[in-house]
Amino acid sequence: MTTLSPTQARTNLSSLLKRAAKGEDIGILHGDQVIALRPVSVHSDDYALREYGLAEKELDRFVERADRQIARERRAGTIKRYTGDLEADIAN
Repeated sequence: MTTLSPTQARTNLSSLLKRAAKGEDIGILHGDQVIALRPVSVHSDDYALREYGLAEKELDRFVERADRQIARERRAGTIKRYTGDLEADIAN
């Protein structure tokens, strides 16, 4: 394992992240511990549950409310489509 101080890691962070993503063991010293850099899989289907600690029913209720609100705004014609140009969309 390559082990670095926080200062060394900060200086070379981009290359360290690339190396860790390829499977190399990289560690950063923090006090008397070594903290490992490693890739972590994030699945969009459980992201809200894991990131925000929601129960599955809470997430389902949120999705239902959001879908109803989007449907209302579509019917009312108040939904704006994203054109790919954020500055222009904000200005309108």
